[in-house]
Amino acid sequence: MAARLFFKPALTDHSLTQATALKLRKLLGKIVLLTTFRTTHEGGNQPVSDDAYFQLYDWLIQNQLTDMVDIELNHDPNRVASLIQSAHDHHIVVILSNHDFTATPAEAELVDRLTQMQDQHADIGKIAVMPQKPEDVTTLLKATRTASERLKIPIITMSMGELGKITRISGRQTGSVLSFATVGQASAPGQIPIEALRREMNTTESKN
Repeated sequence: MAARLFFKPALTDHSLTQATALKLRKLLGKIVLLTTFRTTHEGGNQPVSDDAYFQLYDWLIQNQLTDMVDIELNHDPNRVASLIQSAHDHHIVVILSNHDFTATPAEAELVDRLTQMQDQHADIGKIAVMPQKPEDVTTLLKATRTASERLKIPIITMSMGELGKITRISGRQTGSVLSFATVGQASAPGQIPIEALRREMNTTESKN
């Protein structure tokens, strides 16, 4: 289990960020802390320059304020590679992620993006896409199975919105190693409250 910290505008204040991270570590105990700054391009709420994005993550890593970071794939590959290396040097796990809030790419494209994440030395690859029709959900599930069998790194995939909710429950059957749930406001369309997700996952697993 992991707890996830999203940065909001006020949390670009380093002193506030550090205080929040330290409080979370104390509260979470052995629960892993995953830290994310989601840019507007990939569904976040705060515009930020590339320089500010990388500076923030570098500061987090250098101060070892988290156990895991979620870094977006669609940035300068050299800067992403440098950040991943720095995280690994500080024993911080890296999720390399990609989000499409408008469509679901073809199966081959999804597998290719996950392969890029492995090639960038991510510890975990993550893709979230938006289905426009039921067949898009099937595409995501097929890509997940193909990538999980082909790649060496674990992967996380999900189809968002109401159509894609099944993918948040069926990960263990299709090759996705982790799901996301809410304990309050959802951060992405289709997220399920944590207690409901646990019930659904337990029911799904008991039938297999």
